[in-house]
Amino acid sequence: MSILSKFSFKDQAFKLRESAILDATTSVLGSKGYDLMTMDDVAGAVGISKPSLYKHFKSKEELVGEALIRLLDGAIDQMAAMDATLTPVQKLSALLEWALRVRLAGGLPFLPSTSPHVRDMLMRNVKYMLRVVKLNRQLEGLVKQAQKDGDLNAALPSDVILFSYYARTCDPAVEFLSKFSKMSDDAIVQHMLTVAFKGL
Repeated sequence: MSILSKFSFKDQAFKLRESAILDATTSVLGSKGYDLMTMDDVAGAVGISKPSLYKHFKSKEELVGEALIRLLDGAIDQMAAMDATLTPVQKLSALLEWALRVRLAGGLPFLPSTSPHVRDMLMRNVKYMLRVVKLNRQLEGLVKQAQKDGDLNAALPSDVILFSYYARTCDPAVEFLSKFSKMSDDAIVQHMLTVAFKGL
């Protein structure tokens, strides 16, 4: 094996481990929340030592920031891959459907925690904030165009619609329905989309 291929293999292994760490972080955050989550929890979930975890991420703040950045990247990628012929409201619906499916698969809500510490930590994370601004700009444009098209209530301020839309991505009803109803994930998603865009 050449030196180059050895480095390539090491690099791939490093990236795979990093992806596994972020998956574990997502899972632990979903079950314990930021304040109760520890680096030991994440290392244990991945099956590596804490020193190995610190080779990838220097702190819990950095680790959580990267997990949320990956989630935002997923949303931005979804937006970029959408069919250009979809109307603005169809694009908003498609992204919300993706977000709800991420939730049901154990993903995280998009809105930062109401914890002041977590909010401040994310506000200091330049990579995170750049992605938030990019996604927010795209979604705000869709909301305003959908209002012009008559597909969303033009009498409402666009910010009210936009932040209500964000709230749907972390609506606790998703967890309650998943845990206590006998609905399939597909049914939960479709009903949540109906509530979001057509009301009760």
